[in-house]
Amino acid sequence: MHIHILGICGTFMGGIALLARSLGHRVTGSDANVYPPMSVQLEQAGIGLMEGYSPEHLRPAPDWVVVGNAMSRGNPAVEYMLDAGLRYTSGPQWLAEQVLASRWVIAVAGTHGKTSTSSMVAWMLESAGLDPGLLIGGVPENFAVSARIGSDPYFVVEADEYDTAFFDKRSKFVHYRPRTLVLNNLEFDHADIFDDLAMIQRQFHHLVRTVPGAGRIIAPAADRAIDQVLAKGCWTPVERFGLGGGSGWDATEVGRDAGRFEVLCRGERMGRVDWSQIGEHNLNNALAALAAAAHAGVAPAQAIRALGEFRGIKRRMELRGEVGGVRVYDDFAHHPTAIRTTLAGLRARVGPARIIAVLDPRSNTMRLGVHADQLPDALAEADRVLVHAPAELGWDPRAVFSALGERVRVADSVPAIVEAIVDDARPGDQVLVMSNGGFGNIHQRLLDALGRQPAPA
Repeated sequence: MHIHILGICGTFMGGIALLARSLGHRVTGSDANVYPPMSVQLEQAGIGLMEGYSPEHLRPAPDWVVVGNAMSRGNPAVEYMLDAGLRYTSGPQWLAEQVLASRWVIAVAGTHGKTSTSSMVAWMLESAGLDPGLLIGGVPENFAVSARIGSDPYFVVEADEYDTAFFDKRSKFVHYRPRTLVLNNLEFDHADIFDDLAMIQRQFHHLVRTVPGAGRIIAPAADRAIDQVLAKGCWTPVERFGLGGGSGWDATEVGRDAGRFEVLCRGERMGRVDWSQIGEHNLNNALAALAAAAHAGVAPAQAIRALGEFRGIKRRMELRGEVGGVRVYDDFAHHPTAIRTTLAGLRARVGPARIIAVLDPRSNTMRLGVHADQLPDALAEADRVLVHAPAELGWDPRAVFSALGERVRVADSVPAIVEAIVDDARPGDQVLVMSNGGFGNIHQRLLDALGRQPAPA
């Protein structure tokens, strides 16, 4: 069967492409923006990529068109698909029908930590000798791919609350029918499709309604928004997790940067984690993952050992390089809470070293300025802040960040940001670049520019 995917280079749709290819289908796809790491995965899998959305990409007609949620009416390929009467579906619906229907689905939902937590769960299953399927919104270093079919019943999916497609405005995750559901946390986000937190909570409750009574919901020990969702009705046993929660999965003897901690389950010591990840947010992700893996039958001692071998995810505090004593990190953070916790984890690890934070307000919610007033406080741990301000930004970053005084600089281009960092950087600095897009390949451009600087006398 020939499947053509519209919007193929998004992390989710690219994963769908990899799964379809592994099932033996011929897969092609169209996208307007092609950049690593997804483009590399697709090319290595032998999937043909086409630039733009020309109707020619759909001639001759494929057997099935899978439509990404970035597609809208008015798109030339979408209009041709509808006029020609081509068979089409959404990515989540295709996944549910073609892959998940016969699997034990472990879904990880929440505003933050979905990619990290689902990657940890998948690695725990793998380390226990299983071969789980997975579809994750990033590339786990332990697997080097974001999606695979797997041969065991278990399938780990990052469960996103964003809408499904232009013809299906439900959240993606309502299609997945999990047996094990992790609810990491819940805050207001995606202001382009949700009016308020209550709208998001309604979608989360739709997800809760799909979990069987014989399944398991894993929820934070203290998250008011999640508790309100569960209070609307819950028919599944709930297991709690969280640092200092006092019940369920907890931790003690936590190191300064959370690089080591003792795991507790209902007060009983399960073992010690010593790993490469940092920050209390990742510790909480680990506790949630341990609970999910235990529900799937992985012994806690084995899952804890797996955490010690967990190598993280591309674009989640990924060290891209070091030049002249200056380290450059890439991180996906694009919400004030994620920015704050990421910076807190880095500060705990590097101590008094200077942190230069680079923010690209690229997400739809960021561009709308919904969280703008929270950003200065979220960036408080940084010694220097550079903010990208493209022409289409719907708010004034200079006014918003004025409270940071001389610590902040606003620039309208990637070259200007690179120049500013190179002029200011010194050995020992930690440069943290935060964006949910390619950001003009700023990481490599910065490393290259630093490499051209003369060595200090």
